[in-house]
Amino acid sequence: MSELRILTPGLGAVSTTLMAGVMLARKGLARPIGALSEYGDLDGKPINDLLAPLDQISFGAWDPYDESAYEVAERSGVLSAEHLAAVADELMEIVPKSAVFDPTWVQALSGAPHVKTGDSHMDLVEQIIEDIESYRADGQRVVMVWCGSTEAYHHPTAVHQSLTDFELGLKNNDSAIAPSQLYGYAAIRAGVPFANGAPNVTVDIPALEQMAEQYGVPIAGKDFKTGQTLMKTVIAPGLKARRLGVRGWFSTNILGNRDGLVLDHPDNFRSKEITKLGVLDSLLKPEEHPDLYGDLSHEVRINYYPPAGDNKEGWDNIDIVGWMDYPMQIKVNFLCRDSILAAPIVLDLARFLDLAGSAGNSGIQDWLGFYFKSPHPVEGRSVEHDLFVQERVLMDEIRALSGRLAPVD
Repeated sequence: MSELRILTPGLGAVSTTLMAGVMLARKGLARPIGALSEYGDLDGKPINDLLAPLDQISFGAWDPYDESAYEVAERSGVLSAEHLAAVADELMEIVPKSAVFDPTWVQALSGAPHVKTGDSHMDLVEQIIEDIESYRADGQRVVMVWCGSTEAYHHPTAVHQSLTDFELGLKNNDSAIAPSQLYGYAAIRAGVPFANGAPNVTVDIPALEQMAEQYGVPIAGKDFKTGQTLMKTVIAPGLKARRLGVRGWFSTNILGNRDGLVLDHPDNFRSKEITKLGVLDSLLKPEEHPDLYGDLSHEVRINYYPPAGDNKEGWDNIDIVGWMDYPMQIKVNFLCRDSILAAPIVLDLARFLDLAGSAGNSGIQDWLGFYFKSPHPVEGRSVEHDLFVQERVLMDEIRALSGRLAPVD
């Protein structure tokens, strides 16, 4: 069977940690912990029996900086020298193609040198599609997972409402069309499943939702659920289950990698803030219990702190209310490794989207909401944030897909 190639717009700490981890796991030098696609079981059988094996996975990328995966991984400081040395030759062979990049959307990276040029957005799309075709020249199946920077928040406009208007906007260089949307459009047109790992408004617009259905391509998003929000989707359902009141939830983070630098700009932080703030209302449902959750004060902060590097630290102060309105507090200090948590998410999304595409699924794959801060819902369905409900939905869909496909050889 042909291999699966995972393409990542963005060759940074997350994508290089993914690549190195898969290479090390193949050599028996590290374990792919955190990947449900490796460690999950379905009705007593390993899920990975249904999926492309690790030894048939390869990679490709785009980035506005012309550094090999090895150089990026070394600079990012996520992995040990011992781990990097073991896969150095393989990582050095992965060099990104030039990126579609516009500093209007990521001002912190202004002056990036490895950037495509063209007469229109559509011209840039054609270049992305050429890159995609070169990556699957040997017949590989291809999946694309956005691992690039968070773009400045822009509310969708008229150009995003239909495929006809969007394609006209591509030809006319409409300034409301973001670079990530060019990748999303190019992937769908090329028949490549697409997942959005950032809080950008990307494929979650009517134009690209329609296109994904029309072209029979699975899409999913958005914003990888890694650190602080992961904790919220574990803790908040427990508080609700016990009907303990919540008066306030204050969250703050320090992060020092390129993601932290980008999020230091208020326009880019706004994109992240929106995905983070929407979680608690969905989990606690204050409209159902206004006396317990209707007056909740929820604040989120992210601070760029270079010494932290990729080792993000999150603090949560949770003010809760118990019997007879007596106040209590919960303090959470999560010293996590951002890319170590995100890498298995990328692997799972790529393999499950490949499975979905092979089984004939198309359009929004909301069953993958397990992996996202802001799950992309199918029209008419509410967004579910409870991690345990999301896990059940995920497993039910994998079971359904397994019934339509023979195991991968």
